[in-house]
Amino acid sequence: MIGFEIAPKVITIDGPAASGKSTIGQMLADRLGYLYLDTGSMYRTTTLAALKAEIDLADEAEVTRLARTIDMDIKPFTGETDGRQYTVLLNGDDVTWELRSPQVDTNVSLVSSFPGVRQELVRRQRQYGQSGRVVMVGRDIGTVVIPDAPLKLYVTASPEERARRRWLDRKDQGHTADYEAILADVNRRDQFDRSRTVSPLRPAKDAIIIDNTDRSPEDILEDILKLIRDRVKDDPISRT
Repeated sequence: MIGFEIAPKVITIDGPAASGKSTIGQMLADRLGYLYLDTGSMYRTTTLAALKAEIDLADEAEVTRLARTIDMDIKPFTGETDGRQYTVLLNGDDVTWELRSPQVDTNVSLVSSFPGVRQELVRRQRQYGQSGRVVMVGRDIGTVVIPDAPLKLYVTASPEERARRRWLDRKDQGHTADYEAILADVNRRDQFDRSRTVSPLRPAKDAIIIDNTDRSPEDILEDILKLIRDRVKDDPISRT
């Protein structure tokens, strides 16, 4: 484990869907002894809540109202054996695996495009960031949520590789999975996320780009740890 004394207090990891940023973020947080926060789960939880409440997902005002009132809690991994990286509670119920359903996949981009929803969830995310010692993963963390973070990473992979990963995940979770349909959805979501007016998907100007199409998460992790060591050695101020 790298000690707290040399690591940046906040590390942001952004990137498109199924790029591997969550896996890398979890591994990095574990090595540093930091909190791991997948902010995408917050948008997924809001989407799931709207689906459960049978709200019209195109009704921006109603979905925004819901985002401001739901009880959402993200708890650290505590040794569960079902492959989860964290536990998400929605109004007290464990919905961790429901967040990965095809229905949530299809609708989360729309819900996350609403300014009021983003404003509310960014408010909650910044509360986590203020405490420090956190690896925060999402799509606009380095550009919007914590733009002054001392270390910003942007993890990506080819659409084909990301679709393959999502296809395997769906099969493992017992969902019907069609690779071509998933690839089409990955490309659709990329286009939607990059072109939306509010917080479009893009790397921060000072983010380090990491393409992990043909690389293992373990290799990427070692590169990041080396980067942290080298950066702090060259510029001790960067740890703050």
